[in-house]
Amino acid sequence: MGDLAKIFKAYDIRGVVPGELDEDVAEAVGAAFAEEAGASSVVIAHDMRESSVPLAAAFARGATGRGADVVDAGLGSTDLLYYASGSLGLPGVMFTASHNPARYNGMKLCRAGAVPIGAETGLTRIRDRAAELLGSAYGAGGGQVVRRDLLAGYAAHLRGLVDLSGIRPLRVVVDAGNGMAGHTVPSVFEGLPLEVTPLYFELDGSFPNHEANPLEPENLRDLQKAVLDKGADIGLAFDGDADRCWVVDERGESVSPSAITALVATRELAKHPGATVIHNLITSRAVPEIIGEHGGVPVRTRVGHSFIKAEMARTGAVFGGEHSAHYYFRDFWFADSGMLAALHVLAALGERDRPLSEVLESYSRYRASGEINSTVADQAGVLARVREAYAGREGVAFDDLDGLTVSGPDWWFNLRPSNTEPLLRLNAEAADEKLMAAVRDDVLAVVRS
Repeated sequence: MGDLAKIFKAYDIRGVVPGELDEDVAEAVGAAFAEEAGASSVVIAHDMRESSVPLAAAFARGATGRGADVVDAGLGSTDLLYYASGSLGLPGVMFTASHNPARYNGMKLCRAGAVPIGAETGLTRIRDRAAELLGSAYGAGGGQVVRRDLLAGYAAHLRGLVDLSGIRPLRVVVDAGNGMAGHTVPSVFEGLPLEVTPLYFELDGSFPNHEANPLEPENLRDLQKAVLDKGADIGLAFDGDADRCWVVDERGESVSPSAITALVATRELAKHPGATVIHNLITSRAVPEIIGEHGGVPVRTRVGHSFIKAEMARTGAVFGGEHSAHYYFRDFWFADSGMLAALHVLAALGERDRPLSEVLESYSRYRASGEINSTVADQAGVLARVREAYAGREGVAFDDLDGLTVSGPDWWFNLRPSNTEPLLRLNAEAADEKLMAAVRDDVLAVVRS
């Protein structure tokens, strides 16, 4: 087994099975996690990948060897694991590689109350301790594994946060992508006034129909077609571990997560006037505008769930949204839940006798490029070149919160390095399509020259 640094990322553990991540590594991580968490019990859940059950079992051996009991929730989405950690008050681990191909697997770790563990908050220590323990005996601490089904409690908790009992009947198409939404959606939607058309609800970690990544437009095509064919009111697409949710309107058009962020923010601000709402720096400029217009306090953060969650905890924010379709809720232990976001959208739609495209119209004010990746070896050098190209232009401002953001009066762009690949990621937005295209092409010309 190679260097564990390769599979320990900024926010989670992820690698190819078994070449980078195998049962020996999982067992060592289980022992190291039990030490780091310092808890008498931990809770685990896993997705539908073929490798998830043996990896979870190995992790449990390591944790119980260090004397910790393990509550095994079995099959679950990542937000079900967060529910388990929050409701039981236990540190937790989710076995998943989210939308990555079948040969990958990984772990998302949190402290009690679904508090994330990242590189700066314990993940590096767990990596180093696991490397020390790897291949050794983990002790005979006498911890026990207890199986516990938490799906019904999870579903009831979410339905308690968003009341859909009084909405008009809706026709909904859900694309689970053969991921964990196929397991959780039936329980969460049970008894609600929803006529559901399921796509790819069969749990299959080989993803035979399409990649379980709704950020890629080609993975939405089946959902878009089904919405039109069924005359549905809305389409929902979830990623592999169902912590992200993407929305398609009744026209089969993809809805920007920025519009969903703004919509959910207004709903939360109606319940909590004057509250803080978090948005990352590549969400639309409309998001902070709308938060302010509804009496909230917008706070801008770096991209990445650990930054969003930390800022939410620091400010007590009621809600947070990312352009990657992650949505975070104070009422859900500051954790992200694609399912909870979906319930908010369904409630907003079902409370009005208007199509979704009209409900969302006021939340979509600008034109965005979407994220465009460029392979760049010298990331720092290219960022400096872009800064130089825009320096001295009238009305232009710079900030370095995450990569480089350059703003003009009716446009902006952000260019930031990938954490894991030699890529620069560009997001641009402007008042209209023509100006956005001009800004996008201008930046790419410098980046790729």
